[in-house]
Amino acid sequence: MAADAARGPRSAHRRRAAGASGGGSGPRVRPRAWCCSFAGAPDSPDLRPQLPASAAAAAAAASPAAGRKLPPKSPSAASFHGSPTSSRLAGLGGLIDPRRILSPGRVSPIDPDGAVPPPLPLPPPPPPATAPVQDAAVAVVVPAEQPLAVPAVAPLVAAREEGAPGGAALDLRLLLRGRDGRCVQMELDSRVLCGCSAFFAAMAPAEDASTGGGGGGGKRIEVDGVDNLDAFRSTVELMYEPDPMRWLAGAGVSRAIDVLEVCSSIMFNRGIKSCLTYIEAVPWSENEEEKLKSLFARFTFDEAISQDILARLRPPSWKSSDDLTVQLIQSVTSSTNSGARKDMQSLVNGLLSKSSVYQKESSGLSKESLYQVCYSCLDSLVDLFEEATESKDHTSQTLVVRGSKPLIERVSSQAENLNWLLDILVNNDMAEEFVELWAKQDRLIRMHEQASPMIRYELSRISACVFIALGRGKVQCRGEVRSLLFHGWFSTMLLDFGWLQRCSKGLDIRSLEDNLGRGLLTLPLRQQQSLFEEWFQFYATKGAECPNLIRSFQVWWRRSFIRSSVEHRS
Repeated sequence: MAADAARGPRSAHRRRAAGASGGGSGPRVRPRAWCCSFAGAPDSPDLRPQLPASAAAAAAAASPAAGRKLPPKSPSAASFHGSPTSSRLAGLGGLIDPRRILSPGRVSPIDPDGAVPPPLPLPPPPPPATAPVQDAAVAVVVPAEQPLAVPAVAPLVAAREEGAPGGAALDLRLLLRGRDGRCVQMELDSRVLCGCSAFFAAMAPAEDASTGGGGGGGKRIEVDGVDNLDAFRSTVELMYEPDPMRWLAGAGVSRAIDVLEVCSSIMFNRGIKSCLTYIEAVPWSENEEEKLKSLFARFTFDEAISQDILARLRPPSWKSSDDLTVQLIQSVTSSTNSGARKDMQSLVNGLLSKSSVYQKESSGLSKESLYQVCYSCLDSLVDLFEEATESKDHTSQTLVVRGSKPLIERVSSQAENLNWLLDILVNNDMAEEFVELWAKQDRLIRMHEQASPMIRYELSRISACVFIALGRGKVQCRGEVRSLLFHGWFSTMLLDFGWLQRCSKGLDIRSLEDNLGRGLLTLPLRQQQSLFEEWFQFYATKGAECPNLIRSFQVWWRRSFIRSSVEHRS
């Protein structure tokens, strides 16, 4: 036996196998063979299916190891085998303790130290829904399940319903339904509501109709077909405000106008007075002013409390806007501040513009009043040039200060005023008389030859604006007026063109050249020839100091000689 033990377990195994084959005294049970294999694993003892009692007793009697007892099971959790081929417990992977060692063989998993893992916590139940606590004058918006029918008789329909008794502070429930289907429910004190509004006082139930109880269930008023639900709710809230002016200041002018409209509908006199007082004391935007005009056109308010707002809405009728505009123009032309004059000119141009939001209809400016301003500016310009010609022999006297401004600056201001007036007249189709008036300024034309170039080119600036208006076709004058204009001011333009180029002051020189040639082509051909000959000689001498009328000259040449010769031959 010692020798067999020394030879190892294999010899013992062979000896037992030989003994079994050689025959013994009794039948011997061959032990079950087992090897580590990944093909499959028998069921774990912990997870074997439970058999009925009778079947378990029969199996125990038939088993050769019936007399043996299994060791007691540890109190740990059920053990799971970790074979990759097992799919029975795939969904319970999250329940396996991470400390369990899963063996790929027959070895059962090792349980933790006798500790049972705690069960997974269940999700907490949702908190019970609690109804919101409603206070006095606090609105709760309740969406309507389906849109309500809009009554066709009146925009505001009220109905009352008496329910359970109630005598507490919040003894009335007000339900507002808007045309858009929204609903607002408010629990209020009926004494305040009925005391502020005659509309609700007529609709509220009697005091003895509900006694005791609370929660707003005793009395009920429903208002259907509300156009502006938010404004109606704000109006009801205003009834319970101790300081309505402060509340309106926080709401704003637009909301105050909406509340004023609701106050007028439900006869809330204290709210009407508060809204009018607040609206009159604050500035308005243009949209808010239009809303006020529309409201005052549909509702009539007490004149004692609305006269201040009406004074801001209705302009005085004793003076028209046209007369006032002429006064503004006259003020601009008499201004001595060049910066302020430019700003006021831009302001008046915006007021008179046809695309301006302030000009709703065609301009009704008085033509006579505008030309009175033009005559005044021309007379001042003539006086200034007389002063300039008197001091021609003394160069230092050209800049003599009369009053507070130099002579050059005063001449420039009057020339700018006349150009601005010409623009206003052109835009209002009144400039024909101005062209004739400028063409007949023989006195200024004579003084132009005697004045210094630093001053006289301001006259050519006015002539340039007249020539541009003629060339663009914005002014339609008679032929003799155009001939008189070119006869008097064309030569001065040739002399001062270099100064205009160097001191353009916003004048478009290219536009001046184009429109000067176009206006010249509107004259009779004989007068065109004399003027083009004068230009040709001056251009040959001065070059760039002379306006470029080559294109107009070519047109005149073709009209005068080429076409006439062809017609003569034919």
